[in-house]
Amino acid sequence: MNAAAPGNADRQGLAARFADGPRVAAPQSAEQRLTDWFAEIEPAQADALNALLGHPFARDILRGIAEFSPYLFELARADVARLIRILSCDPESHLAALIERTSREVLAAGSEADVMHLLRRLKAEAALLIALCDIGGVWPVMRVTAALTDVAVASVQSALRYLLRQEVARGRMTADDPEHPEIGSGLIVLAMGKMGAGELNYSSDIDLIVFFDRSATSLAEDIEPQPFFVRVTQAMARMLQQRSGEGYVFRVDLRLRPDPASTQVAISTDAALHYYEREGRTWERAAMIKARPCAGDPGAGDALLAELAPFVWRKHLDFAALADVHDMKRQMQTYRGQSEISVEGHNVKVGRGGIREIEFFAQTQQLIAGGRHPELRVRPTLEALNVLANSNWITYEARDELTTAYEFLRRVEHRLQMIADEQTHSLPEQAEAVERFAHFFGYENREAFAKDLLGHLKTVQSHYGKLFEGDDPTGTAKLPQIDYGAGPEDARLIEHLANLGFKKPVAVAGTVQQWITGDYRALRVEATRAAFLEFIPGLIDGLAHAEEPDDAVAAFDRFLGALQRGGRLISLLSQNRDLVALVALILGAAPRLGDMLARQPQIMDGLIDPRFFGAMPDKKELSERLATTLQDASSYEDFLDRLRLFGQESLFLIGTRILSGTVSAQHASVAFADVAEGIVHTVHGLVTDQFAAQYGRIKGQETAIIAMGRLGSREMTASSDLDLILLYDYDHEAPDSDGQRSLHGAQYFARFTQRLISAFTTRTNYGVLYEVDMRLRPSGRAGPVASRIDSFADYQEREAWTWEHMALTRARVISAAPHVRERIEAIIRGVLTRPRDAASTATDVADMRRAIALEKGENDVWDLKLAAGGLVDIDFIAQYLQLVHAAAKPEILSVSTMQVLDNAARLGLLGHSEAEVLRSAARLYHDLTQILRLCVIGKFNPETAGEDLLRVMARAGDTPDFSALEARLRETQSEVRRVFNAIVGGG
Repeated sequence: MNAAAPGNADRQGLAARFADGPRVAAPQSAEQRLTDWFAEIEPAQADALNALLGHPFARDILRGIAEFSPYLFELARADVARLIRILSCDPESHLAALIERTSREVLAAGSEADVMHLLRRLKAEAALLIALCDIGGVWPVMRVTAALTDVAVASVQSALRYLLRQEVARGRMTADDPEHPEIGSGLIVLAMGKMGAGELNYSSDIDLIVFFDRSATSLAEDIEPQPFFVRVTQAMARMLQQRSGEGYVFRVDLRLRPDPASTQVAISTDAALHYYEREGRTWERAAMIKARPCAGDPGAGDALLAELAPFVWRKHLDFAALADVHDMKRQMQTYRGQSEISVEGHNVKVGRGGIREIEFFAQTQQLIAGGRHPELRVRPTLEALNVLANSNWITYEARDELTTAYEFLRRVEHRLQMIADEQTHSLPEQAEAVERFAHFFGYENREAFAKDLLGHLKTVQSHYGKLFEGDDPTGTAKLPQIDYGAGPEDARLIEHLANLGFKKPVAVAGTVQQWITGDYRALRVEATRAAFLEFIPGLIDGLAHAEEPDDAVAAFDRFLGALQRGGRLISLLSQNRDLVALVALILGAAPRLGDMLARQPQIMDGLIDPRFFGAMPDKKELSERLATTLQDASSYEDFLDRLRLFGQESLFLIGTRILSGTVSAQHASVAFADVAEGIVHTVHGLVTDQFAAQYGRIKGQETAIIAMGRLGSREMTASSDLDLILLYDYDHEAPDSDGQRSLHGAQYFARFTQRLISAFTTRTNYGVLYEVDMRLRPSGRAGPVASRIDSFADYQEREAWTWEHMALTRARVISAAPHVRERIEAIIRGVLTRPRDAASTATDVADMRRAIALEKGENDVWDLKLAAGGLVDIDFIAQYLQLVHAAAKPEILSVSTMQVLDNAARLGLLGHSEAEVLRSAARLYHDLTQILRLCVIGKFNPETAGEDLLRVMARAGDTPDFSALEARLRETQSEVRRVFNAIVGGG
């Protein structure tokens, strides 16, 4: 057990100890929910609850849970006796007794199913107890994290102990102490990260690494250790994380082990030590700071940590170790502007000024000095800050400010996760939702919460920045003194370029020499040339880590040659190393953006705009920018060129934000869609007027554009086509247009649609605006390119297949007169809300999924859309749920897959655990898809991808390296396919 924080000395019941609570925004509706609930339970229980809720804050806490936290309210409602027991207890002794009793019961359990039930019962009661202690201000936040860790440790120990006792009973191993068969077994379970440090967050995964000492096991002679311990580890993980009607205990993450994509889940200590000695990386050293044996053979665990100590704690800070620390810092660093931190959507874990910066602040100095100063070898973050202050590594002021910020941010993190038991760290995207969260967190309004949050974030950022004053973000400090202008004849330069990874060092040397000596228009001003020469070493080093280093140099050469007025830009690059690294990242990791930049260097202007790193522009701001871009267009062709330039600049700026980690995938998806929607609406109006000038208009004519697919759902990427349907109507009594070249009804709108498509797809000096796909129109390719509104309605009602109605769940009218929009939306809603047979719909959806798999395959794990358990599975689940349930519960409907999953869970149409699997998977897939669509043209191959791209992807997947990302992806796809088969069926 972790040491408890000092508690209330009189040990009175929990309800009487509440000292804080949420600010209930709608007290009457929240109270009504309690009243309705109390009316359903036994009168004696209702009386007992009402008595307990008479204590200060108690009723507001339960009201707040009813209003803000579906997860906690369900826990409270699920077992009223449990809730009464918790509110009446002394939390310290109750949690200790709960853990002890569960451990005893597991020891006596007769089956694995019994153990799983007992551990889930423990987790549910502990989760509610700990949440109430946190929300009610009874326990300080670090006591909360210690309690969560105690539950996790006890759960792992109990599951493992049960499994090993079973193996003893089968004769596969021996045990001197039958109640503790792990002693002497040689099996080691290290708790990593926050679990190792006793700092688990409320909905945390538990990070474990499992080792075994092959030379010191208690296995029977004929039992091979590796498969035995792998099987035990897998069974332990399954017992803890498999979801049942009672939920799960903890999600288990085994990916921090050496090279997780290619190693078993249990590794011999010999193999592990060999790996860490030869290949261990800086992040693995940092991870081992918090490592702690939490289960298995305690003696073997302590022995392993002692053997790993030289890997973690270097006796001397040599040049390579210092470079490692710089590398670690640069990998964590995101490219930042000077604008204010945005509250909405901010990630309190990995965002600017967040929890990870505090952890890194401590861990970096522990890595630097822990070898020579053993007192720094502590696990908890706050303890590390205290020791650093006592040892004069940091000031006491820094310790106190960072401690206060850490505690505040951890409380924010916990409260976010309590809403739906999701491992989220990001504040809501909308101000209204942040206001609701602020109330749940105990603030009167968003402004008061934002003031405190921003204060802490800025404090952390300030201390984090000071730690690295004088740091060299581009890495030029460690580069050898090379004459980059010596040219291809200089053997030392050629050797240096080859060592950096260039396949054609002679050609690269010639290109760099040309940069230095050539007559580039952008470099004709002496000050500009001097600034450019200063950052060449860092630029070359950055390009050397690109996916195709030689190609990246060529792309930069094209970029440099295309620059007309480079003085301001190059001076900025020379003075702002973040932007130097950002340009290298763009040209190195993202060929699509690099080529765009080389062809149209003026789109770089957006990076200089101070607003670049601020909040993403909304529809209104985008419309204003687009109008400004187009206002001076001199002709239709000029109009099309300006549209393309606007689209490319927008794509470039959003893409750069994705690469630099300063915008979430969800924000980027919406931003891409907003840009496309604004352009579509503009083109629609332009083509309407231009077409009418040539052919006139038909009496009563109306046209509407429906967005389908990724544009409809606002989940676009950099390479998304526009899936569109064009609908029209007119006065059928006067079907001819009134122009000099008159066209009749359907012919008019067919030709109009072709003109509209051409406006997007015609290649001008600025390329293509968008590719357009209209195959989702009625009858697909066999049907007309445009449909009359009543024909569309009739087709959807009488002829459309189930898959067409699945596609219709994403339909969104994006350009039409208001009354036409309302008419079409009513048609779509009517189709989606008609009653359907669930079984036949499920069969149709499953058949469609199988057909796609047969045609396009589903075995490539990196085909995030089509892989088994990929995006298509999640989309189909959301579409199936809408088609089957919208008749009875139309509020499930949304064009957004994520919103559908939220709606379905809230309405009780999707299990909480399944919803969490799907939402977490969708976030991961969207994060990675945005990166891949930017950086890869064609199929992604990890074997040929460069370091930049792999590192960006690992960061996007919130994993320490690419191997861990691949392991996470495979596990996620397996879980999604399991949920798909359970809901839709796999045939």
